Amino acid sequence: MKIYLGADHGGYELKEKIKGWMREWGQVNYETYEYEDLGAFELNPDDDYPDFAIKVAERVVAESHLTPGDPLHETPGVVSTFGILSCRSGAGVVMAANKVKGIRAGSAHNIESAQHLKAHNNANILAVSGDWLNNAQAKEVIKAFLETKFEAGRHQRRLDKIAQYENQMFHSLPK
Repeated sequence: MKIYLGADHGGYELKEKIKGWMREWGQVNYETYEYEDLGAFELNPDDDYPDFAIKVAERVVAESHLTPGDPLHETPGVVSTFGILSCRSGAGVVMAANKVKGIRAGSAHNIESAQHLKAHNNANILAVSGDWLNNAQAKEVIKAFLETKFEAGRHQRRLDKIAQYENQMFHSLPK
């Protein structure tokens, strides 16, 4: 599983902890969580969350097995490229990431919301709050997201409607 990490100054400390958790989980479960840190690489209070969220989103789309123009027809449970973003609230990075075609980003603040994001919405990017979650909560949320499988069925039909609209919008934009 490939995971791209990104955070602004508000999520920087949490992102650094996430890297340690990925290594820890791999040692305990013999599961490989390959990750790449796309920044921020230092704590800079003047950085901007869209820079990191868009970079992560573009990599998730480019390196997943999503087909351009038809972003939701992957086989349930086999998507192997994800993003984890963090900013102060988790909301800003979600707004920025969702501007990238094929991204389904959402924020989770507890185990249930993380599981729902994946099981019902087939989210490919999880956002977590650097301010509103303590380390134990963030660790549980991220683990739940990574371990949950997409349920497909009626949920796929709904995601197909979103993809259809997204495709129409990208085709109708002025050049």
